[in-house]
Amino acid sequence: MILMQVGFAKNQAVLQSSGTYLCFLDSDDVMMPERVRLQYEAAIQHPKCIVGCQVRREPANSTERYTRWINNLTSEQLVMQVFTSHGPTVIMPTWFCSREWFCHIGKFDEGGEGVPEDLLFFYRHLQQGGEVLRVDQCLLQYRYHSEAATHSVLEETIWNHRVRFLQDKVLVHWISFTIWNAGKQGRKLYRSLLPSNQRKVVAFCDVDKNKIAKGFYTYEDSKERPKPKIPIQHFRDSQGPFIICVKLDLTAEDFEDNLKSLNLKEGIDYFHFN
Repeated sequence: MILMQVGFAKNQAVLQSSGTYLCFLDSDDVMMPERVRLQYEAAIQHPKCIVGCQVRREPANSTERYTRWINNLTSEQLVMQVFTSHGPTVIMPTWFCSREWFCHIGKFDEGGEGVPEDLLFFYRHLQQGGEVLRVDQCLLQYRYHSEAATHSVLEETIWNHRVRFLQDKVLVHWISFTIWNAGKQGRKLYRSLLPSNQRKVVAFCDVDKNKIAKGFYTYEDSKERPKPKIPIQHFRDSQGPFIICVKLDLTAEDFEDNLKSLNLKEGIDYFHFN
């Protein structure tokens, strides 16, 4: 069995190239003629930046929610929505950056099949003060197929990296917070946190009357005595900041409208983790 050494292949491509700038492209994707010029013009203005672009998905009806997310994030959300299950806010096949900055961050992880090498590089990039920029033109035909290397990465692997980065980047600075979603995903996030961050969770919030009626969530596997009991409240009765574990674009705008009604600021009052 031959492991898919995606990170190794990318590192070798970088080593064998000689340009001042690096333009990444997967073998199953197609870029538009003006891509290099437009991303180069953006990159020279932002030397510590990964520059992406909008994409056209092929087949056109595949991963519709994901494609909307890729193409419609605001410039601020490119650095705020980095904790979601979608992965990097600019997708790997669209990356363009200076060689100098790439070498500063370090090479891709070469762990082989099942390693999200692009996500790990993206997180290191952000941790070292890197910027994220998207050229708002469709410069890539991004193909979807069942044999893509990304399908070899387990959801649980991605989850663990996301939780670790959330704790290192956000929760370390917060004294307390509320998890928005008293259901499966919210409780899983709570259980995944370090004990020091679990103690910062003051409540779960939701709109489900049955969950709210229960009053609290008991963490049965906790080694603490008495076992932690986390209140469950309606979102209007809850206090931020929030870590939101509700998926976007799935509730006919009901969740989005509820969030807007609180007049909160993303990146300060809440972060998406969905």
